[in-house]
Amino acid sequence: MRITELRLGTLSIPLKKPFKTALRSTDTVTTNIVALVSDTGAVGYGEAPPTAAITGDTDGSITCTLATRIAPALIGRDVSELQDAVSAVAHSAVGNTSAKAAADIALHDLWGKLCGQPLYRLWGGTKRTFTTDYTISLNAPEEMARDAAEAVRDGYDALKIKVGIDFRLDMERIGAVRRAVGPEILLRVDANQGWTPKEAIRTIRYMEDEGLDIELVEQPVASHDIEGLKRVTDAVETAILADESVYSPRDALRLISLRAADMLNIKLMKSGGLSGALTICGMAESAGMECMIGAMMESKVSVTAAAHLAMARRVVTKYDLDPPILCASDPVRGGVIYDGAVLELNDAPGLGIDSVEGVAWGESVKG
Repeated sequence: MRITELRLGTLSIPLKKPFKTALRSTDTVTTNIVALVSDTGAVGYGEAPPTAAITGDTDGSITCTLATRIAPALIGRDVSELQDAVSAVAHSAVGNTSAKAAADIALHDLWGKLCGQPLYRLWGGTKRTFTTDYTISLNAPEEMARDAAEAVRDGYDALKIKVGIDFRLDMERIGAVRRAVGPEILLRVDANQGWTPKEAIRTIRYMEDEGLDIELVEQPVASHDIEGLKRVTDAVETAILADESVYSPRDALRLISLRAADMLNIKLMKSGGLSGALTICGMAESAGMECMIGAMMESKVSVTAAAHLAMARRVVTKYDLDPPILCASDPVRGGVIYDGAVLELNDAPGLGIDSVEGVAWGESVKG
């Protein structure tokens, strides 16, 4: 099976309600879809959303990298030589992790179809179902409390609370959510780099002193401030999860070596795809450090890839894959199946995706 074409398209999916964090706000999932076509007619799907506030990747940089750097490196390659192909993607350009992730995911999808097995099984996984948390966007405390109570009524027992713009107001937000949902609901707090180390320590200690029972706090300080992240981790009892501070295996090695965080959040758009994510999983497992699997605002294409990874690696113990739940519609036929908070993988080869509807297909690079 050889790659004969790389097709690029765009996809837009409205959200049920605006998604707000300390870094950005959006009411639509906009993403770039990649289709790798083989000489057998099999198609591998990948995607790359533009998340300039986090990865630095824009629509322009993604499509340019895929068309001019990655496509020439892949056209004509044998899918069975997966490691050579993913290495070619990884070395096609500096940075551009989202574009690389799209191609890497599509390559693995084709490889799974060549082997006739779903990816999670090819990696040794046996479990097919898990539950995701649900994200509560950053708003006024009373609105966040209402949203949290609604999510609990809908059956979610783990919530991710977005904070990070005003650490004093964040204390009110977290307290309001806890009072609204009661003591049994799992709460995770995500500051999206919004605090200084001192603010983070003060806020987290407040949560501890108030008995708010927060499971973890995600990326409390700026991504580059590894020393500040370690200060926070060492100063509080609550578990600290690194997100924007960990992209590559090299980043993971530094965090693990310094023990600058208690856990790592793996996202395919940061790691450059499944290959980099698998390496980070191995490093974390060797260090005895648990991982969360997360996503940007993405469609079910790349979220399905993340779900396969999650079911293949026991070091992934926490799941934050709710973006498709936040969407008003699902244009992806096949892939991971959502039943409220419960996600289930199908047993179709590769990602198990048949097609993606509503894509505006544009540039095509052929051999």
